[in-house]
Amino acid sequence: MSNARTPAQIGALIQRERRARDLTQAQLGARIGRRQATISSLEKGEPGTQLGTLFDVLAALNLELAIVERGKSRAPDIESIF
Repeated sequence: MSNARTPAQIGALIQRERRARDLTQAQLGARIGRRQATISSLEKGEPGTQLGTLFDVLAALNLELAIVERGKSRAPDIESIF
């Protein structure tokens, strides 16, 4: 499980998952009926992404969003170490 606290972090996680599935931004966009530029904006963490688009992308990548309370003594994610 990966954690994200900013739009840029969410975008980076989505980009990583998309690449792990050997999909281009255009291919992912086509799966959800959006343009490549929309996927690019989402992956960059740019403002203006609609929640519906985010959830469509997550579904297309077979991912889900989990809302959890921030922990004070949580171990850092492995990605933040490297």
